[in-house]
Parts: sequence; structure tokens; C-alpha cells
Amino acid sequence: MADATTTTPRGNEALLAREARHGPGLWAPSVAFVRGQGARLWDADGKEYIDCMAGIAVASLGHSHPRLVEAIAEQAGRLIVCPQNLGNDVRAALLEALVSRMPAGLERVFLANSGAEANEAALKWAVAATGRRRVVAAKRGFAGRTMGALSLTWEPSYREPFAPLPYPVDFVAFNDADELEAAVDDDTAVVWLEPIQGEGGVHVADAHYLHLARELATRHGALLAIDEIQSGVGRTGRFLALEHFGVRPDMVTLAKGLAGGVPIGALVMTEGVASAMPKGGHGTTFGGNPLAAAAALAVLGELEEADLLAHVERVGARLHAGLSGLASPRVRSVRGLGLMLGLELKEKAAPVIERLRELGVLVVAAGATVIRFLPPLVITDDDVDAVVERVARALDQRG
Repeated sequence: MADATTTTPRGNEALLAREARHGPGLWAPSVAFVRGQGARLWDADGKEYIDCMAGIAVASLGHSHPRLVEAIAEQAGRLIVCPQNLGNDVRAALLEALVSRMPAGLERVFLANSGAEANEAALKWAVAATGRRRVVAAKRGFAGRTMGALSLTWEPSYREPFAPLPYPVDFVAFNDADELEAAVDDDTAVVWLEPIQGEGGVHVADAHYLHLARELATRHGALLAIDEIQSGVGRTGRFLALEHFGVRPDMVTLAKGLAGGVPIGALVMTEGVASAMPKGGHGTTFGGNPLAAAAALAVLGELEEADLLAHVERVGARLHAGLSGLASPRVRSVRGLGLMLGLELKEKAAPVIERLRELGVLVVAAGATVIRFLPPLVITDDDVDAVVERVARALDQRG
């Protein structure tokens, strides 16, 4: 029997119409992608793009990376499903590999299927460990859109249609030490922060702010949770972005780039936090499945053996320098670390993002005025230079 994708029209217009007919109606995409290689994508009309979005920081090794493809295919031919109430060799290896890359004290891992699920798990463990429910989180922060994670997500347009939300949250200005100190008290269960706010505009935490969060959480018997879902797994030139700051949390959440495109999430926590959950108090059907574990092991192995952290630091600095050197009055600033960068404009970003798509560069917004660059960690110098040149053209209204 012929594959339906080869017997029906596959151009952009045809594919978008097919998706729109039965999709949930939440998005209105203008292009459909059918193939990728490295940091390149091709749409259904055959047009080539430099991918500076990577599925929103997901395609850490780029598209169709041989090591990842081989790992997925080999594991699919051996064993795909094994729930966590049964043991598994690949899962055991992933747990060991993750813990070996964590700050001291983070030695227990709950594997899930997404960042939102990892954050939901962290909230549940925080309640179990402290007996409290109140959270202190940052304005402009993003933790997901499921009901618990949505409690931590600041954007009112995401939250308000679904209020009241399950967890009471005190939102404080990011990097404002006085607001943070005033908010954390003996009723706080967890202080929840991103080391770099991705969705919220690519704002980087101050080291003093994160260390104050650690001190306040300890003083008041609360936990410190660091959300590394977008910033982790090498994106900033360190395995975890928090390594730039030297802070030790009680919980770290990971997802996105951890398995290079295969759905995964992870909550990594201390022994004390983990032991607070009663037996059977949390679970997941698909979390920690051997296929996702094999993909994650391939990503972790490639990060180390290809020295990708050093590569990210180098090409990230090249991209930062190129964007910072743009001679455009439309640019306000460039910020970020490694390959998690934001170009803030003095105007709405959407028209420039659309122009970049026309020029063959995929990027994503981070708020109304910020263009976010999240390319695969394997992006080359030549591609970085081409991206900067096309950004310059997109900013030039004559271009």
C-alpha cells in the first residue's frame, strides 16, 4: 500500500490545507517542512533555510544527525516500550549519564516526556518535600501551558483564561534582589527561576540574584528549582546554564534538546527531595521509555566526543559579535549566552521575522520586540556568517 504522503500533493499550500482541516486551529503556519540535514531545512516547495529555531531549542544535534538516527533505529529494532515499574538497560545508562553531568547533590532523576511534565513533577515534589504550596517565580518567566506549569508562567494572556490556577504564585521582577527577598518567606515551597528567560525575552540572570535565591530558599526551608528546559544540554556552552553562575539548586528540569527531537523531560533532584514523594505518588506511562533514553544517550555522547560545548562557545561568540555589529538604527541590544541569543529591536519583531523567513532563515520571537536565535549546536561558521548577512538585509528596508 502506498504511503499517503507520497500519493497526495505535498507542496506548502497543499500540506498546510491538509493540516488545517483537522488540526486544533491554534496556529496558522505559512510554510511546511519535509526534510532536514544539519542546520538546514527544506520546505514542501523545495526551498532551503538555515534553521536558527531548531524546533525551539530541540534539534540540538541538528536534523538527521547520523549518530542520533542510528541510535533511534537500533533501539526501535530492539525494544521501544518498558515502563518504569520494570527495569531497563538503556534507561539505567541514561540515569547514570545525566547524574554524572549534574552539580554535586543532584542524584535522583524522574524521566518524563516534555518540559511541562518535568515542571509539573517538580511542583508536585516541592509540595511533598515542604508541605507547602506557595511559589515565588519571576515575571516574564515561562514554565509550560499545562495547568500546574501554567501557574508559574507569567504571561497574563496564557494564564487568565484558565484562572484560578492550582498553585498560588508570587511573581517578582527578574534580577530584582529586593523584590525577591521580600517575597520569599516561611510559606514558600519553592523559588522557581530560569537562568536565562527564553520566552520572556532572552534575559540572563545576575549571579548575585541566583545566589540570593539559594540563600533565601535555605533560610526559609524552601527549595530552589532551576528550569533549564531551554537553556540546558549545552545550549550556552556549558551543559547547564547554571554552571556559569556556580549556584546549586535542589531541583533542575530538562527537556527540549536532551534527546535531539525525541520527546523527553527530566527532573533531577537531591536525595532529600526525591525521598519525600510516597511510593507510587507520581508516575508516567511513556516517561523513560528506551527509545527516548537511547536518543538522549546519543546526544550526550556526541556533546562530549565532538567537543560541542567548546564549539557552542566559539560559534555563539561569533553570532553574538555579528549581531552586535549590525549597523542598524532598528536594533536596541543583543543579549544571551552561547547559542541562546536575543536581538531586541526598537519596534515589533514580527515583520523582521517574516522577512528573514523569506530570506531563508528561521527564527522565533521572544516577546513582541525580540528575535530569538536558537540554532542547532552543530551550526557552522559559514552558516552563522550567512545568518548575520541575511539579518542585515532583513533590517534594511530596501533589502
